[in-house]
Amino acid sequence: GTPTYLIEMLNRFGVLPSKIGGNEVVAADFDAPTERMESITPLLYQSGYVTIKGYDEMFQIYTLDIPNAEVRIGLMRSLIPYYVTRDTQTTNTTVVNLARALVRGDMDGMLCLLQTFLSTVPYCDRTDYEGHYQQMLYIIFSLLGAYVDVEVRTPMGRVDMVMRTATTLYVVELKLDQSAEAAMRQIDLKNYPERFALCGLPVVKVGINFDMERHTLKDWVITK
Repeated sequence: GTPTYLIEMLNRFGVLPSKIGGNEVVAADFDAPTERMESITPLLYQSGYVTIKGYDEMFQIYTLDIPNAEVRIGLMRSLIPYYVTRDTQTTNTTVVNLARALVRGDMDGMLCLLQTFLSTVPYCDRTDYEGHYQQMLYIIFSLLGAYVDVEVRTPMGRVDMVMRTATTLYVVELKLDQSAEAAMRQIDLKNYPERFALCGLPVVKVGINFDMERHTLKDWVITK
């Protein structure tokens, strides 16, 4: 009944925030006592973080996903102290300011705000890998109410992050202690935007480089 227990189980079963929901399972995978669970799925289902969104009668397999945006945002808010910072008030204010910039289509301004915010987040252990920053951004961007996904498959590889607003689709590639130009070269080399050519929105490419020593964004490149 507490976020602490949820975090413990996420860590125990190696489940990242971005991997909660969107799974196909059989009934035994989620309709099981939590005290004997072999995955986190029964806990997520019985606590209401995921629900049945589809059923394949022929193969008797269920699709589980987060019920709605309200539950998703509530879940991400509960994860802030463990993946971002314990200063949830500052985080909430920052998210509002990020949302304002995003609505204006000011990605550069949004990343400037994010850079300043992350530079104030206290250092914690085991953050010297790209996936940590990927999950941190996933949580923050999810609070914006925008569609966010990570490790999106394309014919040429996987995009680190995709974010869609009402007017724009952003294809984001992250690098750690390299350069924003290197991130942009990967987007162009693997032609990630082609995967989203039929989305009906203009695609903006964003290459971001994180500074491991400073624990925040170092530089970025934005190409429309």
